[in-house]
Amino acid sequence: MRKLIPSWIRVLVVFFIIFGLTEYIIDSGEKPAFIEYPVVSLFLLLVLLILIAIEAIIGALENVMLLKLDEEAKARFLAEKESSFKLTWLSNIYKKLVGAKPIEEEGDIILDHNYDGIKELDNNLPPWWLYGFYATIIFGAIYMLRFHVFHGENQFDELETELADARMAIEEYKKTAKNLVDVNTVTQLTEASDLNAGKTIFETNCVACHMADGGGGIGPNLTDPYWILGGDIKNVFKTISEGGRSGKGMISWKQQLKPLEMAQVASYVLTFQGTTPANPKAPEGDIWVDETIETPLETAIDSIETSTN
Repeated sequence: MRKLIPSWIRVLVVFFIIFGLTEYIIDSGEKPAFIEYPVVSLFLLLVLLILIAIEAIIGALENVMLLKLDEEAKARFLAEKESSFKLTWLSNIYKKLVGAKPIEEEGDIILDHNYDGIKELDNNLPPWWLYGFYATIIFGAIYMLRFHVFHGENQFDELETELADARMAIEEYKKTAKNLVDVNTVTQLTEASDLNAGKTIFETNCVACHMADGGGGIGPNLTDPYWILGGDIKNVFKTISEGGRSGKGMISWKQQLKPLEMAQVASYVLTFQGTTPANPKAPEGDIWVDETIETPLETAIDSIETSTN
């Protein structure tokens, strides 16, 4: 078997087998192991040199053996070695796939048709073509049964599934991507880094109207429970983004501030609730009641109704 494979092919095959096993065993992430770890490159280079050295030694031993043979045996050995890599197996596969008769047997399949000395052979269809045709018939039958009889998922169904998955992925991403927040998805931020950032924005842009302690000046008092446009995080965010009442009140800040910055300053504004400013402005608006939070009385009534039902 060794005579059938040239030495350079043997070296490459063994080397790439070792290379593949090395990459499989050593988990290096996205980069190949021989790039991520220089020692792996040195190891593979050493393996390649050893394989070349082994083949060189075997070749030298063969030459030594040839020197000990007589002329006839030497010629026979060289002839076998020269004709060993003719890939007779490949030619046999080709003949089976083509299915043509050898030239010496063409006399059995010559038809009576003769056109200016050109004769026609009655060859069978090539097996590769015939098997391919049968495969298309089998594929067509399976396709018809799956999609037209059993109504399997088609490309439109797959597209709808992928679009639904994409929409869910976008929504999940929006929950963690603070800068994509809007009035519908904003939540009150409680981390110190966000509140400190909100304080900086407030002191830069808002103290002229609301005072540093939120007691109010031109703008309303932010420390009492009275609100003109609502006092939860969504309403405060919307007021900062879109501005206050038409014709008066605060300007829209959505051109100057990013969504995350508006969420930060809105969260910081809500921290003024319940504090005592130095010079509080008189209340404006109505007492804000968050309708999404049930009072103890409402909770008790709901419990009684549930137990009664």
